[in-house]
Amino acid sequence: MKEKTNNNVNIKNKRASFDYEFIDTYTAGIVLTGTEIKSIRQGKASLVDTYCFFSKGELWVKNMHIAEYFYGSYNNHLARRDRKLLLTKKELRKLERTSAEPGFTIVPARLYINEKGLAKVVVALAKGKKQYDKRQTLKEREDKRMMDRMFKR
Repeated sequence: MKEKTNNNVNIKNKRASFDYEFIDTYTAGIVLTGTEIKSIRQGKASLVDTYCFFSKGELWVKNMHIAEYFYGSYNNHLARRDRKLLLTKKELRKLERTSAEPGFTIVPARLYINEKGLAKVVVALAKGKKQYDKRQTLKEREDKRMMDRMFKR
């Protein structure tokens, strides 16, 4: 009988949602080596300062930090290597076309393990926010906190 594992890995890129307005999101698979998936399952990954780029029609994620696996030997992985993302050709063409327009970029928003035990990355087609948009986001967040406090009483 197969044992059920607890997949509570949910790593978010909080800075991306603050700096960018998400236009569209896609769920992509990610090409990993053996020790990388073990580190992700332990929750030792970070999406800080990550971004996606196209190279030869393929989508890659740059600067994603996956800590070296503690029990790994000489075949341990590099912590910040470029990793290939897996999307359908239709999604790749649409993303490449839209991201080529000025003001648009592709950022990883979330890294998680799905119910089958595979690592997935949610990438977002995003447009950069202006300074006043960021202030508006902070104001809305503060208003929501105040409302929650009032209803708790």
